[in-house]
Amino acid sequence: MRTLRRDRPQGDTLMHAASTVQAASPRHAASTTHAASSAKAAVPPAAERETLPAPLVWTFDGPFERCLADLDDTLRRALVMVGDAARLALLIDLSLPAIQRRVEAGDRLQPAWTLFLERIARYGLPAEPRVRHLRAAGPLATLVIAYRR
Repeated sequence: MRTLRRDRPQGDTLMHAASTVQAASPRHAASTTHAASSAKAAVPPAAERETLPAPLVWTFDGPFERCLADLDDTLRRALVMVGDAARLALLIDLSLPAIQRRVEAGDRLQPAWTLFLERIARYGLPAEPRVRHLRAAGPLATLVIAYRR
């Protein structure tokens, strides 16, 4: 154990002495080792952990109402395939340039989108789908279904 030096301020010396005594104590060392070993035991090995499957991805293009109807149909089929709606997270990517082209072609967005949200509300999903608006050109809609723990 170290001896206390007089040239240090009193508060610093007491804190240093307490930490030296704690580090030298075999009881403290044993409890630290036990805590580290129990923390390692709580995490299962990689082979035992449940791995989640890759997300399911579909793209849709064409008139807005038909895309939403196809998206709804695909979502229903995926729910039947997966069987557990509570473990799913949905993401819908909407391409703003594609939406602009559909609006210029005469598609109405609001009634179709509201009806789509009402239809999927019946599926027992834990939350509404997350919607991302993309500035990049691409398909009108992309549906991503991911599994959650």
